[in-house]
Amino acid sequence: MPIGFRIAARGPAVPREVIESLSGIPTSIVSDNMGRLYAGGAALRPYHDGTVMIGVAVTVRTRPGDNLMIHKAIDIAEPGDVLVVDAGGDLTNSLFGEIMLTLARRRGIVGLVIDGAIRDLDAIAASSLGVYARGVSHRGPYKDGPGEINVPVSVGGQPVSPGDIVIGDADGVLAIPASEAPEIASLARQQMEREAAILASIADGSIDRSWVDATLRAKGVAL
Repeated sequence: MPIGFRIAARGPAVPREVIESLSGIPTSIVSDNMGRLYAGGAALRPYHDGTVMIGVAVTVRTRPGDNLMIHKAIDIAEPGDVLVVDAGGDLTNSLFGEIMLTLARRRGIVGLVIDGAIRDLDAIAASSLGVYARGVSHRGPYKDGPGEINVPVSVGGQPVSPGDIVIGDADGVLAIPASEAPEIASLARQQMEREAAILASIADGSIDRSWVDATLRAKGVAL
């Protein structure tokens, strides 16, 4: 198969319990426990009804303005998948709209992350299928290719590989290598417990804020 029109095998199967280990953890907390080095880019924002997204990445690389391989990815995706599309960040043509949204939902796809443009916002805004994109354009796509499926991609500066676990909420979207997910989930849940304790201490007035002045004094600030 020629370069530019390749469809590779899916990433390794991800056990359901590994996916569920990240369920209910905010992207911000997961990001904190990935060294704050990985992010989907502030430019990729949610456009759907706010439903939290979690699933397994099927990646697509396509030329700007063309969605042929996104259509093919929809046709071969499995329930629980998230399509992650590297469209080069171009906003000239929309690559996803209501018809593709309907097809994706019928296939059991749970989300789409596209470093490019979408359209038909009323339909997308009313849908629970997660849709994260760089922007919007009413101008439609071409369907000629080239494009590739299940290859390493970059969306908003974040590397994503086939089989990564992709999570998304109101703060944005994040991809986690499945092999690292159990450790990251454990650390993230510990952080959630610490933050719950902080919030409780704020509520009851027992919070200790002495660390702020101690940090400033250590930096030479006269207080």
